[in-house]
Amino acid sequence: MPGRVDVEIFGKVYTVRGDKDPEYVRRVAEFVDRKMREISQVTDTVSTSRIAILACLNIADELMSMLEESEQLRTRMKELTSRVEAALGARSG
Repeated sequence: MPGRVDVEIFGKVYTVRGDKDPEYVRRVAEFVDRKMREISQVTDTVSTSRIAILACLNIADELMSMLEESEQLRTRMKELTSRVEAALGARSG
């Protein structure tokens, strides 16, 4: 049965339902709240929905950058693993 967690984001309380750990849900909400507050400080808009969209775009940009970096690291690890395996194969052969 899903749990319920009340979180506050940008001055409004939301009830989040799901099977995630409540502390994790709170940390995610705090992250979103922090992003929205950062955006609100550097933009002229007072529209909560616009601030939320800008925060989402900012978060999505961070996520995409991390995913790209992760893929580059994965590719590099495969290359290094192949080199090590080739070097070990050459030694034992």
